[in-house]
Amino acid sequence: MGSGFSKQKKQAKMLKEQMMQMQSQMKQTEAVGTAGNGLVTITITGEHEMKSIKIKPECVDAEDIEGLEALVKAAYKDACSKLESQAPKLGGGGMPDLSSMLGL
Repeated sequence: MGSGFSKQKKQAKMLKEQMMQMQSQMKQTEAVGTAGNGLVTITITGEHEMKSIKIKPECVDAEDIEGLEALVKAAYKDACSKLESQAPKLGGGGMPDLSSMLGL
């Protein structure tokens, strides 16, 4: 087996360390999404967990609950989109190619 196996084992360890570092960075990352020209603002973590939601009183209408629901969904989608656009920056170019690292 010799050096080829040792090299693959070292590369797998490096990959694991990179993944752990990326996960740690994503936990610390936040993204803010808005909808309705700022009527609804949502902040999420890098793990897509909602950290806060702010709803301006002027968009609350008991006769239009569906409209408010749509704004909340749109703000969350906006925050997720912003989070996704940050991901490559955090990982130094995205996910490493496992097959090339292992020589497959």
